[in-house]
Amino acid sequence: MKNYVQQGATLTAAAPYDVVSGAGALIGRLFGVASGDALSGVDVELVTEGVFDLKKLLAQAWTVGAKIYWDNTAKKCTTVVTANTLIGLAVLVAANPSATGRVKLTQS
Repeated sequence: MKNYVQQGATLTAAAPYDVVSGAGALIGRLFGVASGDALSGVDVELVTEGVFDLKKLLAQAWTVGAKIYWDNTAKKCTTVVTANTLIGLAVLVAANPSATGRVKLTQS
């Protein structure tokens, strides 16, 4: 196959804003977790598949299987649909309050 490029679980892209290793980043509708630190506009490897512990809005309780969205203003995960991008599903219960939640990434 001459048109195959790569597997796609990790993609290189210009960071949409300053990111640190392990933080989420949204470019259009493409969401990934930064594998290293990068300043805005500098190439960073984004992992687009897998299960990650990500920052979440403190005052939310998550149930297993809940749809998880990325709030690009707060740079955190949320269960709130409005103006946010679907990034995956909760795979563990997350208490209210808690700073992180476990998310299985699913590209929409």
